[in-house]
Amino acid sequence: MIRPKALLAAPLLLLVLAGCEPLPATGGATPLSPTPSPAGPDQAPARPAPLSVRLSSVPESVSSIAAPYQDLSTARVRAEDGCYWYTHRGPVETTELPLRTDNGSPICTAPAS
Repeated sequence: MIRPKALLAAPLLLLVLAGCEPLPATGGATPLSPTPSPAGPDQAPARPAPLSVRLSSVPESVSSIAAPYQDLSTARVRAEDGCYWYTHRGPVETTELPLRTDNGSPICTAPAS
């Protein structure tokens, strides 16, 4: 005798597996294909600016205490809180994050008095 739960589970399992089917490779980009360079297919991708040029947007005192994994070329002071923020470009989204020291403290300017 077949259980009623098994009758419901079989179609649901097939539906889930159908969603995992790979896309056809013809007629467009596949999930594993590399992203084309913005410079064009025949040109090499642009190289990042030298470190000395990228760090010019923040003072030396800020760059010396900032944690190394942050993009200092996009760092700036927000007027709302007086702290440095940078643009983090992740694999899924781009977001604004506070610039932090190695121990996790935010880097802020002194309030004007």
